[in-house]
Amino acid sequence: MWAVCGLVALVLGLWSGIAGLQSLARADYLPYGIDFGGPTGRFSNGKTTVDVIAQLLGFDNYIPPYVNARGQDILKGVNYASAAAGIREETGRQLGGRISFSGQILHDYGARKFVLFGVGQIGLKSLVDQFNSNTPDSKFIYIDSYGIFQDIINSPATFGFRVTNTGCCGVGRNNGQITCLPLQTPCQNRDEYLFWDAFHPTEAGNTVVGRRAYSAQRPSDAYPIDIRRLAQL
Repeated sequence: MWAVCGLVALVLGLWSGIAGLQSLARADYLPYGIDFGGPTGRFSNGKTTVDVIAQLLGFDNYIPPYVNARGQDILKGVNYASAAAGIREETGRQLGGRISFSGQILHDYGARKFVLFGVGQIGLKSLVDQFNSNTPDSKFIYIDSYGIFQDIINSPATFGFRVTNTGCCGVGRNNGQITCLPLQTPCQNRDEYLFWDAFHPTEAGNTVVGRRAYSAQRPSDAYPIDIRRLAQL
């Protein structure tokens, strides 16, 4: 989850892992971050969806992880993403430390604009309607990341991808069973791969999702509005 200028994004899945916790779900070693200047905890070769959206919102720098934020930095926006955390309290417990969903809610601290990213085949429109009805002082929207990914998989060439069924690095069949090993040599043509490891997109994949989350290309991308319009409220 990330919070910036009163806008909060809840990522329901394992897309960003910048938490600095004692956990087996880690990305603080190469080849993670190979195109980002080095490993930072991001589960990708480069930018995450959050990074892409932050740039589209006009920020000069990436949103820092909360564990590194100090003083006035907290007021400018911090990243609460926690690898392996989910909407259920027990999610990811077997992997060690993580910030559970209940520990990420910031409404009591002034957050009023929320973005829910669904990375699985789950419908959240009714939940968004419920949140908007129960908290009239806030605005919730939903981004159908799963649907956007299905568009890419169904027409990869349209988005510049050649490989959608194999990770750029990892272990097992199609590099799809375990995340990248420390110092493992990844694929060279990373911009043509949709998946970086067994679970997470490449920077190229994150860029497509981030841009469509910010400015929806299809009515199904965002409900009831996209992030660009939410930021203008």
